[in-house]
Amino acid sequence: MSDLQPVKRALLSVSDKTGLVDFATALAGRGVQLVSTGGTAKALRAAGLTVADVADLTGFPEMMDGRVKTLHPVVHGGLLALRDDAAHVASMDEHGIGAIDLLVVNLYPFEATVAAGADYDTAIENIDIGGPAMIRAAAKNHRFVNVVVDVEDYGAVLAEMDAQGGQTSYGFRQKLALTAYARTGAYDAAVSTWMAGALAETAPRRRVFAGQLTQGLRYGENPHQQAAFYTDGVAAPGVATAVQHQGKDLSYNNFNDTDAAFRLVAEFAPSDGPAIAIIKHANPCGVARGDTFADAFGRAFDCDRTSAFGGIVALNGTLDGDTARAISEIFTEVVIAPDASDEAKQVFAAKKNLRLLTTGGLPDPRAERLAVRQVSGGWLVQDDDAGFVGASDLKVVTEKQPNADEVADMLFAWTVAKHVKSNAIVYAKGGQTVGIGAGQMSRVDSSTIAALKAKRMAAECGWDASPAIGSVVASDAFFPFPDGLLAAAEAGVTAVIQPGGSMRDDTVIEAANKAGLAMVFTGMRHFRH
Repeated sequence: MSDLQPVKRALLSVSDKTGLVDFATALAGRGVQLVSTGGTAKALRAAGLTVADVADLTGFPEMMDGRVKTLHPVVHGGLLALRDDAAHVASMDEHGIGAIDLLVVNLYPFEATVAAGADYDTAIENIDIGGPAMIRAAAKNHRFVNVVVDVEDYGAVLAEMDAQGGQTSYGFRQKLALTAYARTGAYDAAVSTWMAGALAETAPRRRVFAGQLTQGLRYGENPHQQAAFYTDGVAAPGVATAVQHQGKDLSYNNFNDTDAAFRLVAEFAPSDGPAIAIIKHANPCGVARGDTFADAFGRAFDCDRTSAFGGIVALNGTLDGDTARAISEIFTEVVIAPDASDEAKQVFAAKKNLRLLTTGGLPDPRAERLAVRQVSGGWLVQDDDAGFVGASDLKVVTEKQPNADEVADMLFAWTVAKHVKSNAIVYAKGGQTVGIGAGQMSRVDSSTIAALKAKRMAAECGWDASPAIGSVVASDAFFPFPDGLLAAAEAGVTAVIQPGGSMRDDTVIEAANKAGLAMVFTGMRHFRH
């Protein structure tokens, strides 16, 4: 078998006709015979190109509303025949099967149809059958056949043909085949995922995940790890769909931390006022509400100024010039917001290493989605944590009743704790975090660390006392012993919000009563590992 194979005949059948006429014109100009179907053939003829109909080759018209048109031996024989096998060539001659050297197919827009909210029957009609069958046949026979499934490969095919005198190399066809199999795999994954949802199958026997490469990354979490970023095709506002206005490409860690920051700040509705979250290593190091975004940033920064260095800043509204100037006073890796004013962009223009991302909106914190994690030999899949607790869900379990300000601060602290790695402890006061303890193996250590950070900020800022005094505390899971709660009481908290559910709840409630604390149970925990 020769490495190089000529391209003499192409079959084109596409739903997305972007660039189609230009590509087909270029192929015809290189002496390639064009064969097509339905709407594709109509578009090519309208452009003045000579096109043979698949129906003329097969002897059968398109039928059953287009469900049957390419599922025929003349088509699949032309794609699958081994050109160096005498028996295959004899079969082609006997049955009048012409070789197809280039297949250009992009599939019915199933993903877009589902995303648009189509009903069940409409979604079913947008499942392509003939397209995937031809793609798989051409990809299998890539020793001889080129298969193109992405518009962005049109130019590469023409460049390869020009470089090889109207032929293509084996290595080139291999890469096209790889892309083709990934496309049909992703397509089937989209169909099976949609169907599992339509049938309310929370744990189907087989689960498939697919993504499209957005960009290669310099490295992963560490320089010796290779990495890339893939999108899942869901058009929700966030880091995957954001517009980057300046700065170098995001790193693996930037993507991870920016997503964590934006998903946290999205918990706070813009209608309730400005909110800002500062994230470092996927953990919040300061979250606050404010009268303005500049005010919110200052309050978030005052939770842990040390950890905020080199962090990610997320806003739940439009970044303005004053806030941009405040952020510019510290080293910040990424700022992400639904939008940014021209003044803010001008301020950041002087910070060449800072990345500014705008998303056009906020993600829905209650949206249904899956959280997926790979482990050795498999995948852990769960619903993402979209749990929500409101004031009416709280159960007061102590003698002391919390006042309205304490309830508001407890709900604020609870929202932040949901986004802190477990074991998570969050002190908050006046819509501002004042101490965060994250990722410790014991809850009492998280309580102690959060209190120590509050004391450190008091010393750093010259305050008379720790901001934890008079604050509330949120714990992402129950206190198994009174020690963690007592550490918070020693730090000066007045109220506690926690899930409850420990076999020692009575002991913890008794300790809270003795300490004069108000405590509420949520009945929901927020582990984040």
